[in-house]
Amino acid sequence: MKDLVSIIMPSYNTAGFIADSIKSVLAQTYDNFELIIVDDCSTDNTDEVVSFFEDPRIRYFKNEKNSGAAVSRNRALREAKGKWIAFLDSDDIWAPQKLEKQIAFMENGGYGFSYTNYVEISENGEQLGILVTGPKKIIKAGMFNYCWPGCLTVMYDAEKVGLVQIADIKKNNDYAMWLKVARKQDCYLLDENLASYRKRSGSISRHGYLSLIKWHYKLYKEAEEMCVVVSLFNTARNLLFGVIKKFRYVKK
Repeated sequence: MKDLVSIIMPSYNTAGFIADSIKSVLAQTYDNFELIIVDDCSTDNTDEVVSFFEDPRIRYFKNEKNSGAAVSRNRALREAKGKWIAFLDSDDIWAPQKLEKQIAFMENGGYGFSYTNYVEISENGEQLGILVTGPKKIIKAGMFNYCWPGCLTVMYDAEKVGLVQIADIKKNNDYAMWLKVARKQDCYLLDENLASYRKRSGSISRHGYLSLIKWHYKLYKEAEEMCVVVSLFNTARNLLFGVIKKFRYVKK
């Protein structure tokens, strides 16, 4: 019997994209999974789109009030029953063999935490010719240097890591999770493109450096509960390694 994979998918006003995300999950060659969707009080017709998929492996929850992605991810993780925990945002897409290849990679290597390469696509789903990769191995210090893994590519072993819950921060909440997991398991790269990240207007990657600095600082100060000096130091090194990633690990 194959081990169960719990797929964490927060959603908010992604009715125009979530069907493609769900289809990419249902098309997986590894079929023992549960897709846990937590909707954050969407004001569009996300409910209607999700209800179209009559598959018992899909578990759909709604927050009582709009609370943000951190709260939604925390709730989904509390609901998760699987040995393997994987993440897919409600506008991104997986390749059909993503779960099968990543689980085999982790089982063969004895890894408890991994990620893969991904490509960027436009809001309309067109290929942008950009491949994003990262270091072969990320230890705890390396994860504090920068958020190397793309959220849509991450998987960890819940038996080795345990339940992960993060502070209620509005941005960088996926990074806050990786920092917690990296304290228990090193992260390894499966050097294959197995996912597509949708670049949308208003995403964090399109905001200015002042906003990025503020969000990184709040991550260390509020989620990691570090003092001002250490938070500023980590923010500075994060920006430095962000430049390194752009030139070394983003390929056009």
